[in-house]
Parts: sequence; C-alpha cells; structure tokens
Amino acid sequence: MWVNILVCLLTHLIAGMSVSFDQSFSCYADSGNFTTNTTYAKNLDFILHSLPNNVSEHGGFFTVTVGQGSNKAYALGLCRGDLTSYVCHSCVKFAADDLRARCPNQKEAVSWSSDPPCILHYANRHFFKMLELYPTTFVHNNRDISSNLPQFDTVWESLMDSVVTKASNGSSTLKYATGKANFTASKTIYALTQCNPKLAHNDCDSCLRELVSFYKVCCHQKQGARIQNPNCWLGWDLHGFYVPNPATTAPSLSPPLAPVSKILIRSLLSWMNEKSDEKKLNKSIWVPSLSAALGLALFSACCFFLWKRINIQEDKGDTQEVQLLDLVLGSVPHENSSGDFNLENVGRSLDFPSIQLDILQAATNNFCDENKLGQGGFGLVYKGTLPNGKEIAVKRLSITSDQGLLEFKNEVILIAKLQHRNLVRLLGCCLEKNEMLLVYEFMPNRSLDVLLFDSSLAMQLTWQKRFSIIKGIARGIMYLHEDSRLRIIHRDLKASNVLLDHDMNPKISDFGMAKIFGRDQNQANTNRIVGT
Repeated sequence: MWVNILVCLLTHLIAGMSVSFDQSFSCYADSGNFTTNTTYAKNLDFILHSLPNNVSEHGGFFTVTVGQGSNKAYALGLCRGDLTSYVCHSCVKFAADDLRARCPNQKEAVSWSSDPPCILHYANRHFFKMLELYPTTFVHNNRDISSNLPQFDTVWESLMDSVVTKASNGSSTLKYATGKANFTASKTIYALTQCNPKLAHNDCDSCLRELVSFYKVCCHQKQGARIQNPNCWLGWDLHGFYVPNPATTAPSLSPPLAPVSKILIRSLLSWMNEKSDEKKLNKSIWVPSLSAALGLALFSACCFFLWKRINIQEDKGDTQEVQLLDLVLGSVPHENSSGDFNLENVGRSLDFPSIQLDILQAATNNFCDENKLGQGGFGLVYKGTLPNGKEIAVKRLSITSDQGLLEFKNEVILIAKLQHRNLVRLLGCCLEKNEMLLVYEFMPNRSLDVLLFDSSLAMQLTWQKRFSIIKGIARGIMYLHEDSRLRIIHRDLKASNVLLDHDMNPKISDFGMAKIFGRDQNQANTNRIVGT
C-alpha cells in the first residue's frame, strides 16, 4: 500500500511541476450564443476567472451562479477526490482557458480532463442536480488483456459494482470511491468512480452504471481506461493510479475460489503427505490427522457439488447469449459491414440484457393485435409493459424465416454500439423457441410520419417543434457520420423511422439497412437494393 501511495504522490508532484492534460470538450450549440461585452459574457468571465480558486479551496468541488434573468450564468467545477489542491487548481484553470478558446461564443460548454481528471461545466441554465448522460468521452490504454479475459471481465464487473455502490452512497460534498481486486495471482485491477455530489443517490448510481455499460463499446479488453460524461467518471488500470483513502475505499472483494480440480488435488496431496508421515506420529496425533483429512475431503466434495450446481445454472443462463453470438458470427452474409471492420470483435463485445420470452409474452399480452404498433421490413412491432411498469416496444421476427435475418443481425451489431440522445435505445433481446425479439424504449408519440400525414395531428407541430425535430435528426445523423466510433450510413432515413418521445424529441430508428464505413472511406457499392 505504501508503494502505491508514494507512486501516486510522486505522480501528483510531477504534475504540479508541469501539468499536462488530455482534454475533451463539447460546445452546446442548442443553448445559443452570446456576444462579447454583453452582461452574460461579463458574468461568465467572472465565474471562469474565480472558479479555479473556489474549487481548489473547497475540497475539489464548487458551484456558483452569477447574474439575473436571462443573463444568469451557472458553473460547476469538480476534481478527482484524491487530487492535491495545486493539481486541482491547475486542472480547472486549464479547462476554463481551453473552453473559452474552443467555445468562444456558446452559452454552454463542458470540458473533461482525463488524467488528472476534472470537470468544468458552465451554462445559462440551472443544471447542477440534473442527470445528463451525454456526451460521453473516453481514453484508453493501448495495451490489451492478453490472457484470462473472461476472468478479467468477471472480476472487473464485480469490482465496478462495488465502487459504484460506494460512490453513489457518498455525501452531498463527495461521491467518490476507489477499490481493487486480484484477477490473477500477480495482477490487480484498480478502479475509481466519482459523481457530481449534487446528484441524488439514484442518479449517481444510474450515471456510473451507464459508464460501466459503455465499457464493452469503447474499452473492452483494455488494461486501463477513463470514461466520463458531464456528471460522473470512472477509471481502471492494472497499477495504482490514485492515492488510497480508507474512508473512500470500497469493501475488498474476496478472490475467486480456486477451481475445484485444484482443491481436490491439494486435498489429495495433503492426505498423502499425512499418510506418509503416519508411522512417525504417535497415536494421539494420528487420530486428529485422520479427522482433518476426512474433514478436508468432505469440504472438497461440498465445493465440487456447489461448483457443479453454479455451472449448470450459468450454462442455462448463457444459452441465449451463445445463440446470439452464433447468430452474429454465423454464416449470414454481412454485406452491410465494411471490409476493414472486424465483425468478430463487434459480436464478442455485445453487452445488453437477454430478456426471457415469457416476460415479453406477458408484457405484450402474448403479442395480441391490440398491442400492435406497426409493421416494417423487419417484422411486427408491439407495445408492452414490463412488471415494473416500464413501457417497451418489441420487434418480432420468426427465427425460421430468412426474411429480416440480416437486418436483425445488423441492428444488434450497430445499436448495441451506439449511444446518443437522438438514436433509439436498445434495451435487450430474446432468442427462445424460434423467436427473435428486440426490445426498445417505447416512443409514446409514435413516428414522425403519423403526425405529418394526419391533418388533425399535424396541427400540433408548430414551426418551433418542427425546427427542434429537424435539429435533433441532424444531430443524430452527424453523430453517425462523424462523431461515433464507427462511421455509419443509415440508408433508410425516412419519416417513419424517426420516433418521438414524450417531449417530442426525435430518435432515429431501424438500422437494419445501415452500412459501416471505414474512416477513410467515402464511397461504396451495394450488392442489393436497399431503402425505400
């Protein structure tokens, strides 16, 4: 432990002498612009000038509001829980200067520094307690986990669950946690999580778990990474990168049980050693030794049966995941994928829930016609309600049909990898009893074409709402074309594939025809007619 503390302190001292920041930022165009020398500009200048001192002097977190009415400016600064005052001050100051240069006229912007991490967010609205999950940024180590990846994933997920729980249960001034766990005899995973302390417990938990779910999208197999959004961040590495503090350390995780075969071998060797020494022991010692050997054998047998039972349960639970993996990696042609894109890596990095068929049958009243929302090239879409009251939309395709199989695979590959507020969200899938089902968030205002081509409903679409929908669609397409990790061309964008949520926010759906492009690719030929 002392070695880790010294390494981290040395890192901070070096950073204090010459601080270098890996900076990410986002300028919010939707919030409007301001001009120089206006009241809002002066209020913002005052905030950004004073924020580094205030954050460093108040334990690494500070919020401030200046001005009145439409000229009111809000700002939040947050440093990682173990940063020294000097490094925290330097990080926030660098972020403030960087944002003013990169977003000179935007009323709202956010900046992240990955190492050492800090967040600076300013706006013309009150956002301190709001859960905002986008945009999400990340940096990762270029080195991969070369062996024991399944074991790494298991230990990683347990460790993250521990530190997320610890951080979200923090105080109104600090929601921060660290932890570590061994995944081999010589390698340890170190993890850190932190939230904006203004967030409620549940919001902090949701924020961090959103980042955890992003792991398979951005950083699977990586030895270390930092992932962050405007409200929280998490990081991990195979070396200590933070200063441990007992008050913020999550409970230690018990190392995984040794494989049963090793337990049995060790038990047998122990018993044989005792037998070989038996003649050297007197009678008073022989009886306890035999009792110990029998006890150890009994313990080993119990472990064996427990292990078998767990494995059987895991095998049952893994059946659908194996089916899905076979589907994605199977012999179905993947013309929609670019030649230089590794389909195997995409398939193996899928990470979303497998939902049982009986749950979806109950949610949709056994796919009754009354719950039918529509029909497309993929198949029928039904509305459903889960036991917890959450409304969902379920796409249904029979697995015995060739029609839509490629579209199903394409949709699974792409939407599982994409996260944006203007793209429909995939919640899970189901492959049981010749059924192939995809489960999405429910869009109560249906698709855009319903409103556009119904004269009574079209009256609801004021010009302001229409313009907001146009901008939302454009943001989604810009993300697909330029900002996502993959370059994706939708190829079937139409009003019926734009869904509207409760607040009439547009979300692009139906990626069955989409095509993945290489970063340097600007044209391609298709082998089949697609689109409408």
